[in-house]
Amino acid sequence: MSKTLVAYFSASGVTEKLAKTLAEAIHADLFQIQPEVPYTGEDLNWNNPRSRSSVEMNDKSFRPLVAGQVEHMEQYDRIFVGFPIWWYVAPTIINTFLEQYDLTGKTVIPFATSGGSGMGDTNQELAGSCKGARLVEGRWFSANAKAAELEAWAGQF
Repeated sequence: MSKTLVAYFSASGVTEKLAKTLAEAIHADLFQIQPEVPYTGEDLNWNNPRSRSSVEMNDKSFRPLVAGQVEHMEQYDRIFVGFPIWWYVAPTIINTFLEQYDLTGKTVIPFATSGGSGMGDTNQELAGSCKGARLVEGRWFSANAKAAELEAWAGQF
């Protein structure tokens, strides 16, 4: 039997709300991707070129450490990965998360929230972190997306 995981990183709670709605709608397990060192408000100030998020996003090789791991990742066939869009891509902590596991034979499906930008170059930036997996084109959603919309979308994979 196929098992599904919804893993998400949420800096302000917006993506968390969407991830919980998706997981409930498709009867998936839920995992919160948390940084080993939590982000502060100042860390997330994208207007400050020296803020932690700005520094991380300007160096695509940077990999913030993730606190905790998914137990028995091998049991999941589909992995929905949610995050806020930062600088038109996924935050690099998503790369860290994906690179921790053997994703061979799995389907990775990105989904995102943002203040207005779309998915940008997200898939291009995540491809190298999904070795052996089928990475499908991600989709942006409003934080208030309804369960029926998410379920219909997720049913494609």
